[in-house]
Amino acid sequence: MRIFLTGATGFIGSKIIPELINAGHQVLGLTRSDAGALALAEAGATVHRGDIEDLDSLRAGADKCDGVIHTAFDHNFQHFVANCDKDHRVIMALGEVLDGSERPLVITSVTPVGMAIPGQAAIEDYFNPAHPNPRKASELAAWELLQRGIHVSAVRLSQIHDADKQGLVTSMIALAREKGVSAYVGEGLNCWSAAHVSDTSRLYRLALEKGQAGARYHATAEEAIKYRDIAETIGERLAIPVLSLSKEEAPGHFGWLSMFADKDMSATSTKTRELLQWHPTGPGLLESIRQISL
Repeated sequence: MRIFLTGATGFIGSKIIPELINAGHQVLGLTRSDAGALALAEAGATVHRGDIEDLDSLRAGADKCDGVIHTAFDHNFQHFVANCDKDHRVIMALGEVLDGSERPLVITSVTPVGMAIPGQAAIEDYFNPAHPNPRKASELAAWELLQRGIHVSAVRLSQIHDADKQGLVTSMIALAREKGVSAYVGEGLNCWSAAHVSDTSRLYRLALEKGQAGARYHATAEEAIKYRDIAETIGERLAIPVLSLSKEEAPGHFGWLSMFADKDMSATSTKTRELLQWHPTGPGLLESIRQISL
């Protein structure tokens, strides 16, 4: 198949390209820059100029292909709500082109929206449309498309990592460097889930090839890593103190990260593994942290 890939030069998207090509697919990669075009060409992908602000460019890219994988997202968390709303518009635009066909669309979401009860691990079969995480907008768009008969599924991300990037943990590390202390809230027993980027790129391919319309798949290799363990591993790697903060102290220390720092974001991937025969093999999150460059 020829696949239109948004976020093609990003952390995850750039790993999806060889995963697709090695499986016999062709990739049309979205980029807005000359540097991105060069990187795509070197990776063996065809270049499609545009960005997620240009809905017409997205429609044109999707229209040329047999399927779409959408990984692009504006990660400026200072404007998180607006960027989640923008992702809703992007998904709707991609879906418009696929209407009336069986061409698959794989979108990107996050595991917390699959959490039925606070503190309980997220599951694939559940979606909470009232979840406080604004990223629910992505799955709300997918639900609208599904009702129109479009073959859409979602890959929900945990903390996706290697030694260079680690999801939200990358920002935790940068903050710890800046503050000279690695912190957690209270006892730090809230848990986050994670998956290595190599396993995640393979999951996107499997979702494209085997995914069912309306299904949600969890990029979760490790289901529940205590936040305190993450903070302590950061402290160990950077050789800085580790500190427990009260809930009242957290916003002043973490800034925008305080909306995540004391939240439980654990998730299971039992059904994902069964349905797609996905078997994660990459290193764990704490190991990736231990390998970061100083």
